[in-house]
Amino acid sequence: MTADKAVSFEDSVDSPDDSSSSLFDPASLLPSPTTGKSTPQPNRSATKAALHALLSDTLRPSPCNVFGSGPLLVSDIPPSARSDGIIDTKNDTSSTSGGVIMGIDEAGRGPALGPMTYGAAYWHPTKSQQPIPPDFNDSKQLSAEKRQVLFRQIQSHDDIGFVLRVIHASEISRNMMRKTPYNLNAISHDCAMEMIWAVLHAGVTIDTCYVDTVGMPDAYRQKLERVFEGYNINFVVEKKADAKYAPCSAASVVAKESRDAIVQNWKWSEMPNFIPQSGHEFGSGYPSDPKCVQWMKSNCNVDRPFGFPDFVRFSWGPTKKLLGEGPDA
Repeated sequence: MTADKAVSFEDSVDSPDDSSSSLFDPASLLPSPTTGKSTPQPNRSATKAALHALLSDTLRPSPCNVFGSGPLLVSDIPPSARSDGIIDTKNDTSSTSGGVIMGIDEAGRGPALGPMTYGAAYWHPTKSQQPIPPDFNDSKQLSAEKRQVLFRQIQSHDDIGFVLRVIHASEISRNMMRKTPYNLNAISHDCAMEMIWAVLHAGVTIDTCYVDTVGMPDAYRQKLERVFEGYNINFVVEKKADAKYAPCSAASVVAKESRDAIVQNWKWSEMPNFIPQSGHEFGSGYPSDPKCVQWMKSNCNVDRPFGFPDFVRFSWGPTKKLLGEGPDA
C-alpha cells in the first residue's frame, strides 16, 4: 500500500447539520451493555454527526481505549434495504423477498501506527431508488480525489447503508499481547462478523456478502457459513474482492478514507503530559516508511515509563525492538 498525498478531512466527509449533534448519542458507538447489540443511527444527519466525531475528533468512547471492543458505527438503515416491507415504486407493490448485497474490506492492517479500520457497505440490487455510483474500484487503486468523491456519495446516498469498525492501536496491542495471543487474523474475522450481525440485527436481510479475504478464502467462507447458518447468506470470499465487486469496493472506500482521516486528525490522549516530537510528521505509519521510522525513534521513551503513546501498536516487531534499544532500557 502506498501513501497518498495529504488530503483535507473536510473534502471527503460531509459536515453534519448544526442540529445533528443533539441526535448523536456516543453510546450508540459501543454495544449495548444489556443486549450486546449495536444501535443504528436514527437518520442520515445523525450518521454524519457520528462519523464526524469518530474521524475529525477521533472520539474513543469510554472504556474502549482500555477495555473491550472499539467504536462501531452503524449508519441509519436505508428504507429500500429494510426487510420489513420494501416498496417497489415502479409497480406500486410491497415486497419482503430478496435481500441486500453487502461488501466488507479493511484498511491499515500493516502500519505500526494508528488504527485498522473495517468498512461495510450494502444496498438492495433492485429496490434502490437512486443509481448506485458505477465507478467503485479497489480504494487503494483510486486517486485520493476520487476516493473523496465516492466517500461523500456513500454518505449522502439514500439507498446505501454502511458500517465502520475502528480497531485502535490500543485494542490491537492488548489483544495481541495477551498471555494467549488474540492474533490479527482472528481480530479481523471477528470484526467482519460483528458488522454482519449489526446489519442483521437492524432488520436487514443479506442476500450476498462479498468479503476481501483474510487468510485462506475457503476456510474463511466456511467459518462465516457456520456462524450465520440459517440466515441463507451467500458468502463470496476472495482475494482482491474489493477490485471485483462493487459493494466490497464501496466498503474499501469507507475503510480507507476513515483510517486516513483518523490518522490525519489524531488527538493525543496523553496530552498535556506528552507532546510528540515532530507532531504528525510520521508519513504513512508503515515500518518501511523512513518518516515513520524516524518519528518512532524520536518518540521512543519520551513519555517514560509508557514507551510510546497509544497511537503506536506495541505488539509490532519494530516497536518492541525500539523499546528494547531505548535509553536506559
